[in-house]
Amino acid sequence: MYILLCSDGSYYTGSTKYLEMRVAQHQSGEGANHTAKHLPVELVYAEEYPRIDWAYKREKQVQGWSRKKKEALIEGKKEALPELAKKVFDK
Repeated sequence: MYILLCSDGSYYTGSTKYLEMRVAQHQSGEGANHTAKHLPVELVYAEEYPRIDWAYKREKQVQGWSRKKKEALIEGKKEALPELAKKVFDK
């Protein structure tokens, strides 16, 4: 599972078996439509899993996160993740 920072400041989350090749595809405009429109991209985070279906499940989880929560993950601030998961009405 990986996160790319796009030139417009947006994040793209994906999963792959071959990270270097996939990032190169994104960089050349052959990846996803979103990254092709917002080149260049930079790999800012990656996690490895023994099975691609586990990586895909994690990708879908992270895709649903807020920008602030993704940034906490990227920055290694794992202690902040539970608080960032709360909805405004949970506080």
